[in-house]
Amino acid sequence: MASSLGGFSQDQFLCPICLDVFDRPVSTPCGHNFCLPCISSYWSEPQACRCPVCQQLYPRRPDLKVNTFISEIASHFKSLQLTDVGAGGAARQRAGDGSAVPCDVCADVKEDAVRSCVECLTSYCAVHLEPHSRAAGLKRHTLVEPVAGLEDRVCKEHGRLLTSFCTDDDVVLCDACASAGHARHKVVPAQQAHVAMRRRLASTEGKVQEEIQRRMDKVHSVKESLRQSKAETEGLIANSVQELAELVFAIQENQAELVRLTDERQKASEEEADRFIREVESEATTLQKTAAELWDLSQTEDGLIFLQRYSEVTLPPHTMDLSTFSLNRQPEVQHMHRCVSKSVLELRARLSQMSSDMKRYSTGGGTSTGSGLRYVQQYQVDVVLDLNTANPQLILSDNWKEVQYSPDFERYFQRAQIPNPSMFSEHLGVLGRKGFASRKFYFEVFVGRKTEFCLGVAVASIPRRRELTRTFSSGLWALWFMKDKFEAFDSPGVPVHRGKAKRIGVYVDYEGGQVSFFDVNAAALIHSFYDCDFTEKLHPYLNPCDNEYGSNWDPMIIVPVRHAD
Repeated sequence: MASSLGGFSQDQFLCPICLDVFDRPVSTPCGHNFCLPCISSYWSEPQACRCPVCQQLYPRRPDLKVNTFISEIASHFKSLQLTDVGAGGAARQRAGDGSAVPCDVCADVKEDAVRSCVECLTSYCAVHLEPHSRAAGLKRHTLVEPVAGLEDRVCKEHGRLLTSFCTDDDVVLCDACASAGHARHKVVPAQQAHVAMRRRLASTEGKVQEEIQRRMDKVHSVKESLRQSKAETEGLIANSVQELAELVFAIQENQAELVRLTDERQKASEEEADRFIREVESEATTLQKTAAELWDLSQTEDGLIFLQRYSEVTLPPHTMDLSTFSLNRQPEVQHMHRCVSKSVLELRARLSQMSSDMKRYSTGGGTSTGSGLRYVQQYQVDVVLDLNTANPQLILSDNWKEVQYSPDFERYFQRAQIPNPSMFSEHLGVLGRKGFASRKFYFEVFVGRKTEFCLGVAVASIPRRRELTRTFSSGLWALWFMKDKFEAFDSPGVPVHRGKAKRIGVYVDYEGGQVSFFDVNAAALIHSFYDCDFTEKLHPYLNPCDNEYGSNWDPMIIVPVRHAD
């Protein structure tokens, strides 16, 4: 390399400031050379300028211009450096795949190239390289170690090797490009940029792999949820079909029992009527015989004979009281029919309601309809608040069902002096006394005209003595209401629902990883958190907030569940 540079040493091409090969070299009046960006930065202060090497003082900043001679030599030096790097890479490539750079001039059998010409953009074997050592015009060409794809390493505009990289424009440059269009940009050696870019690439690749893994995990989670959903759906279908089949069977049993009882009552009535008819007919026959005897007697004219025969006439026995028997058309059967009709009407109403609910569900209503609210309300639990967790600025009712903000600082300081690690000190929060795990539960809170509040569920280990960070890892699954919109606690500034609600239902499916909030009056779903990872008990969480958004004195009240119609 020294011979190629006419005996110059490597140190003569290094800037005294950055200790790297000159980048747009300039000469000071005292004769020292520096990179233009380096000396410009060195003289950026307003005081008088000094030479960094000899400390020559200049009352005002000298007018510096690029030293083209040194720039040419430095460029050649960089070319040799790049050649060494390229040749090393090419050598490694050849060592890896067993191939060499072929001569571009050989016609039949391609000989291995011994040099590549930057100006010609051609690789030559020893025979075809000979004109470059003989012809005067070719002697000035720059020869480097054989490199494949040399055209990609040379500037298309200036025909010089690409040796630098502009970090502002992300483009590879030759020294002429760097001096012309990138004088005010940050330009670094290509090798240095390559190392930095590879580091950045490794970091970016790592992030991409993380994103890929996140998406694969999400796909796996969705597939697992889909599998569980399918199994749950099949189970629900089987249970529903079984329940409806049992209902049909019960109806059929009741139908058969109704027919049997009605037939028995009809047969009993028929038998009773048959007995009565036979007895009445028997009496009628006897009475007919007596009537015939009486008619014969009435035809006798002889008084003595009449009296003698009258004593012989057989008078009918005591006859039945016909008024004691009446066919009352079985009032028991009629009453039974009325009961059946009433039950059938009620069952038809239930079936009609079930059909309406299924239609709303099939059109996308889901749990946002009254049927969904009715479903979750069956998991109602009794919630009472825990005074030990309440912020000192909160007031709880005697039944531990209401919480209200109070700016009573005297009371605040009295409670704040009590050492209690369970108490919220920075957040205006209070927890429910009982925690829930491995089950479903539901409760309702009346918020009335409040202008701000926070409501949800929190893990038992939620921080009490410091401000909560509104992130997904805060341990709090809650909605924050402000004036006329709801935000998820873990996503500040992103509304999930607009409008107000006076009565809010909170439903938690611990095993299913779900927390849902309902507008009870409207029987509508406000928002749901899905795929939650619960690992400890969950407690109801209430925060009545202060008066930042207007009058907000109304309490939050845990109320009995009002079942949806």
